[in-house]
Amino acid sequence: MEQENLVKPPVEVRYREELQVLKATDTGRVPENWKMSPKAVRTFILGSAKPILYQNKEYTIKKKYFGNDALIERCIITLAGNRGLMLVGEPGTAKTMLSELLSAAISGVSTNTIQGTAGTTEDMIKYSWNYALLLAHGPSREALVPAPLYVGMEKGILTRFEEITRTPAEIQDSLISVLSDKVLNVPELGDEGFLFAKPGFNVIGTANTRDKGVNEMSSALKRRFNFETVMPVRDVAMEKQIILNEVSQLAAESHIAMEAEEEVAELLASTYHELREGISSNGHRIDRPSAVMSTAEAVSVYYQAMLTGYYYGEEKISIDCLVQSLLGAVVKENKDDLEKVKGYFNTVIRDKSSKEGGLWKKYYEARKWLK
Repeated sequence: MEQENLVKPPVEVRYREELQVLKATDTGRVPENWKMSPKAVRTFILGSAKPILYQNKEYTIKKKYFGNDALIERCIITLAGNRGLMLVGEPGTAKTMLSELLSAAISGVSTNTIQGTAGTTEDMIKYSWNYALLLAHGPSREALVPAPLYVGMEKGILTRFEEITRTPAEIQDSLISVLSDKVLNVPELGDEGFLFAKPGFNVIGTANTRDKGVNEMSSALKRRFNFETVMPVRDVAMEKQIILNEVSQLAAESHIAMEAEEEVAELLASTYHELREGISSNGHRIDRPSAVMSTAEAVSVYYQAMLTGYYYGEEKISIDCLVQSLLGAVVKENKDDLEKVKGYFNTVIRDKSSKEGGLWKKYYEARKWLK
């Protein structure tokens, strides 16, 4: 699988070299059927403090997750045990990215995934049948079509279950016996229809707290998971770095010959932080929009403005385009949020414009697009 031929390479492809280096230099204790030790998994996600020497060359492992380092350690230890891992939090807090990183490092594959929706059925999770073979030869392993949960148990790898609370309650509850006993029964195969999970199998689920009540997980299912809450980024400098890293990665994958501008990323990170927290850096109270002001949305807004500058401009970020993209992201759920954004620009951004000038002045002048 060549990275340059993919729109969005999976984690194991994007960071192939780093994974190879970590596996080759790993000296930690490796759980059965894992690709590397928990220490190496932690280094893969949180980065290396010092370069790693491998084949007479130094490699620096990049930090990929910016947030609570202790949460990463707890997630890794959970997956080394018998309980599943459930990542919960607001939309855009990198739950999916974290599950991909964990799966790639532990199992070597991040694509064994169930995407939860209201239309998810049990055969999408466990198994279905090749009906031509089923009719010709009857029930057999050859006629069975494995779904992600079956694949995970058979191979001893992680199964990712995205947006689990979007699925009907009966679909969620079909996981209970699998997570408890680590066995999947295929009644059609009779006495040979028991699939016992190999070591290394586990489930990483994700759920948005804003979806609470859509299809609330039963207490029985909750007991099969260790829950970890992924919080929004609270530090502006860290959020700026995430924006720069993600936008640079997106630009490289799309062959966009533009560099992410640190000053613009700082401006956007400050905007998202202040609107999300409801208070400015100067202590002004702000009416918080009802929209999700996530770091992922900030990355999307910046990248949209970058694409516009690349294809229609002079390969520079237009602040007018940035404000237009920001408006689209914030007001998409509730039109009342427009007035809150206008109020933010007419107070906080106005003050920063008069005190700091430069880019903040251009930002304030671009309020004309808030219509």
